[in-house]
Amino acid sequence: MRRITGKAKDETLIELQGTNDSLTGDGLAVLTAYKINEHTDENGGNGVNSLSERETLPGHTETEKLQPNKDTVFFRDGVRRIDFVLSYVDDKDGEKKQERRREFEANLEKAGLELETEDKSDSKDQKTYFLKIHAPWDVLATYADVLKIKVPFKASDIPHGKDVPLEWLSHPFRLPEHIMYPQPDYFTFPFDKRKTDFFLINDKETFFPPSTRNRIVYYILARCPYYKEEGQDREKTGIKRLLSNGTYTAAFPLHDCRYWKRARDAECESERFNLYTHWARFLCFYKEQPLNLIRKYYGEKIGIYFAWLGFYTEMLFFAAVMGFICFTYGVLSYDDNISSKEICDASIGGSIVMCPLCDKKCSFWKLNSTCLSSWQSHLFDNEGTVFFAIFMGIWVTLFLEFWKRRQARLEYEWDLVDFEEEQQQLQIRPEFEIRCTNRRLNKITQEMEPYLPTTSKCARFCLSATTVIFWISLILACIIGVIAYRLAVYAAFASIIKNPMRKIQVVGRFITPQLATSVTASCINFVIIMILNFFYERVAVWITDMEIPKTHLEYENRLTMKMFLFQFVNYYSSCFYVAFFKGKFVGFPGEYSYMFGKWSKLRNEECDPGGCLIELTTQLVIVMAGKQLWGNIQEALLPLMRNWWSSRKGRHHPENHYSRWEQDNVLQNFGQLGLFYEYLEMVVQFGFITLFVASFPLAPVLALFNNILEIRVDAWKFTTQFRRPVASKARNIGAWQEILNAVAILSVVTNAFIMAFTSDMIPRMVYLYAYSKEGSMWGYVNNSLSVYNISQIPDPNMPEEQANWFDNSTANCRYRDYRYPPGHHREYTHTMQFWHILAAKMAFIIIMEHVVFLVKFFVAWMIPDVPSDVKARIKRERYLIQEYLHNYEVERLKLQLSASFVTEAFTEMSTELDKHEVLSECL
Repeated sequence: MRRITGKAKDETLIELQGTNDSLTGDGLAVLTAYKINEHTDENGGNGVNSLSERETLPGHTETEKLQPNKDTVFFRDGVRRIDFVLSYVDDKDGEKKQERRREFEANLEKAGLELETEDKSDSKDQKTYFLKIHAPWDVLATYADVLKIKVPFKASDIPHGKDVPLEWLSHPFRLPEHIMYPQPDYFTFPFDKRKTDFFLINDKETFFPPSTRNRIVYYILARCPYYKEEGQDREKTGIKRLLSNGTYTAAFPLHDCRYWKRARDAECESERFNLYTHWARFLCFYKEQPLNLIRKYYGEKIGIYFAWLGFYTEMLFFAAVMGFICFTYGVLSYDDNISSKEICDASIGGSIVMCPLCDKKCSFWKLNSTCLSSWQSHLFDNEGTVFFAIFMGIWVTLFLEFWKRRQARLEYEWDLVDFEEEQQQLQIRPEFEIRCTNRRLNKITQEMEPYLPTTSKCARFCLSATTVIFWISLILACIIGVIAYRLAVYAAFASIIKNPMRKIQVVGRFITPQLATSVTASCINFVIIMILNFFYERVAVWITDMEIPKTHLEYENRLTMKMFLFQFVNYYSSCFYVAFFKGKFVGFPGEYSYMFGKWSKLRNEECDPGGCLIELTTQLVIVMAGKQLWGNIQEALLPLMRNWWSSRKGRHHPENHYSRWEQDNVLQNFGQLGLFYEYLEMVVQFGFITLFVASFPLAPVLALFNNILEIRVDAWKFTTQFRRPVASKARNIGAWQEILNAVAILSVVTNAFIMAFTSDMIPRMVYLYAYSKEGSMWGYVNNSLSVYNISQIPDPNMPEEQANWFDNSTANCRYRDYRYPPGHHREYTHTMQFWHILAAKMAFIIIMEHVVFLVKFFVAWMIPDVPSDVKARIKRERYLIQEYLHNYEVERLKLQLSASFVTEAFTEMSTELDKHEVLSECL
């Protein structure tokens, strides 16, 4: 039977009424659908075809009509599209839940939605019911008007882009045109139900894309009550509450097809298949992303995330190249490292006896035992590192400024330019409406609206702030515990060596006590980070819910700030300790500093003679690489193992036995905060590659490879492992933009301090240009070590086996500092060279910060946030909207005037006729 169109309504209706008795099944459903759409036409008033003609699809036999294809996104009539699906099962509390469902579904029908239920006997597990929801045109039009959804009113006359020189070089990285631009470009305007003939409506059934349809339906579901009219219990509202109390087990829009195969129904777009084929497979890692298709299928919010992630990865390529060049320079200048040669030389480093690094358990040791670590330190602590630190400060600015331009272009192309105001006014959270019982007059809209009293706000804010401070204090306590572990375990590692004169202080062949302590402490710290993350994520969500934010945007921004503040302290505090505290407050033999006082016997850690930078590198690599590895295991391997069986089940059952809603029901739910954790992961990584990049130039390289994998893993999850998310809008990346700006500014400061106080570059430069007699680095090691008389070392600091380590000719030991030797009238006080080095460090910090900030602000001033062509397009679109609206209103006014003129003329004519009739009767 053919679909009914808006043409020849009367004849078709007579035909349908004449054959009504003979219609059954699909025929009655089509008749019902026709009557609904006829009513819609009368209300819409523009006479546009509500249904497109469609013959029986080729290849569909009579047998398939008797056994319909279940892998479909339409109701049983094959006409009405399924916009949302709710699932539920019968259980012990069946009566209560059944009553809730009955009231909820009745209210949905009152709201205009159409429902169809699949009995549990038709499902594979024989216990799950599925409620399919369809939004007819009248409902879609009403809520599109309420939500101010932008729809096309004129085809765009502006081309996609200009011809780029050497464009053929990018062809291998490009996708087909129909994938990159799945729909024509239009000028758009917020939908107005009273002006339907103003918009380009060719077919009402396909005018609103599926992503917009499911967004509208979810808006209704989130605000629909499930209490009786006489009850008025405001708490009993919304699908979220019904999901939390188990009335429904799931609520989701449908994917349009299976990801590995196109839909058989020609009405289905098969966009999921296209996304999987051209985007989600890892072999497409070198291809551009189909951002317009992602936005069309998943909504603007998810589209913005992948646009940002892709742009971030592209910009990482330049940072990775420069980092690799810097590391290569360290490798190539390996043989020119005079300081390491002196340390490894048996006649220099082998003759220098160093003071014990801990009390009692640590022995005196020879300097050449740190030969390997000094060579390793040179790979990352060289002249190229300074250049790279300055480059990264400028790179961060370029990344943020160019992203603003990219974001502005997306805002225009995706109709998000004026969305911020709509977000604030229209996307009030249902939880806020339900839990805020107080009402006040909105001065702008002159309508009563819910609000949270100031006293309640303050109380909730205080509780939230107290909770956050408690958890940050807990992190700091754990960090102090890890530091105490480092101090205690170092003595244990040092005591392993029984013969300190044999390959001094070596555990194994390459691992020194310093390295063993750093690695084990970093691993323990990583485990603590993961455990604290697990608990705090739940606490952060709870306290944000408790604050009752008004809008979705406000909710996400508050949660973002709480989570990032916690993650910042959790992930970076150990790196800050190694970079800025370790080895800085040690004291000197006889006057050592202790962590909790001398009674604790936990002496503050000293840096290796090669510097603390290599330990910061070790800490950074373990935490950063460990987090990325664990994140990839969580995102890829665990979901793959968990869903392997269900995926095989879906593939091995033909679509006429395993329905589309059942296939989607077994997938994972993509929660409201799913995207939040993706952003958080990337922003934490951004902090690693900017805040401490001076200690590990290869960090951008690791991040680049991780992100190439991350894009495809996230794409694979969205297309194969997750149910289709409800489409939602977002103008930008939200509070993450401000966090990135703050991290970018802080990174300049941290890298300047790392180069000044953690690296040995400044002391080497001061020695080279102010103290070296030969104008070279020879003699630097001896110059950087102070002398202490062994006989003056107090008994608590002396090794337990001090009698076996030296002969009577050795009276002094060396330590890392710039102090006067014994016998000097100012013995063991800082030398003038110490103050020269300190002044040079402070000067370097000031100069580097000012130079980088000056370049940053100049670049930010030079690069406008919105491209000039986008500004022109926005102005042209606004001009066209005004022009078209003016012309439209003029035409409507003409029609109204002509209609009123005809009516008046007809009235006058009928009056004259009546007079003539009366006169003729009188005669």
